[in-house]
Amino acid sequence: MASTEKAAGVTERAAAPQDPDDLAGLDALDSAQTVRTPLRETLLRKVLPPVTAVALVLVVWQILVWAEVAPPYKLASPSDVWGEVREAWLQGTLLDYIWTSVSRGLLGFLLALAIGTPLGLLVARVSFVRAAIGPILSGLQSLPSVAWVPPAVIWLGLNDSMMYAVILLGAVPSIANGLVAGIDQIPPLFLRAGRTLGATGLRGARYIVMPAALPGYVAGLKQGWAFSWRSLMAAEIIASSPDLGVGLGQLLENGRNNSSMSQVFLAILLILCVGIAIDLLIFSPLERRVLRGRGLLAGR
Repeated sequence: MASTEKAAGVTERAAAPQDPDDLAGLDALDSAQTVRTPLRETLLRKVLPPVTAVALVLVVWQILVWAEVAPPYKLASPSDVWGEVREAWLQGTLLDYIWTSVSRGLLGFLLALAIGTPLGLLVARVSFVRAAIGPILSGLQSLPSVAWVPPAVIWLGLNDSMMYAVILLGAVPSIANGLVAGIDQIPPLFLRAGRTLGATGLRGARYIVMPAALPGYVAGLKQGWAFSWRSLMAAEIIASSPDLGVGLGQLLENGRNNSSMSQVFLAILLILCVGIAIDLLIFSPLERRVLRGRGLLAGR
């Protein structure tokens, strides 16, 4: 009797549906359940925390202004910054500031992607190239992007080519190193199985190496975009010319030259918002898709 009841209890537990958040790895891959998260839960988990954080920052900021911890010319109020936003919008220049920088940043990142991906494959798969170039890529990745602005101006002049050169020098090492790290983490069994099935050379890189290295590669892409954006802002702040237009970095420098803290804060907030938006719209969905394909998205 006792053994029968015990077996029935085990059967009930085995038949009970599992919470999808408790599944991970192979269990998540084997699970066929598709549960749509309610809108209310999504708002509470995803939207409410950042909105609350922004509200707290604004409250603390306004309290510091009321407490007069610094003169108005050193600490602009949120209302002053909002006035700058409204004025730039009414003048039709706000979107121009954003688009000038975003278009440069995205195009420069795509160029870095086209160069960094084959370079990373070459470094990861050819031992002589890794010994020769690997340390240089690591050193370039740790070099501040702003250091490339003066030589780029001397070599190329004050034009868009200089901007793209600075972006490439900042982003290519990160993308290549991210791909190298992802390839180094591929289990050797995958590579041997691929060779056994005839996936060698370019076919092996396409069907075995790149899919298996995706987590590290995506991490390298995120870091590469961060370096692209930082490099571009450094170039726009240092190199100014009427032919270059006014991007967000130049807007920040103009605020400093005009001793306008409200304009400085406006530029900083726009730079921050663009970085967050690109991550939320491009890299976070890409990362979730890669993790979901490997059953690693449980509890996130």
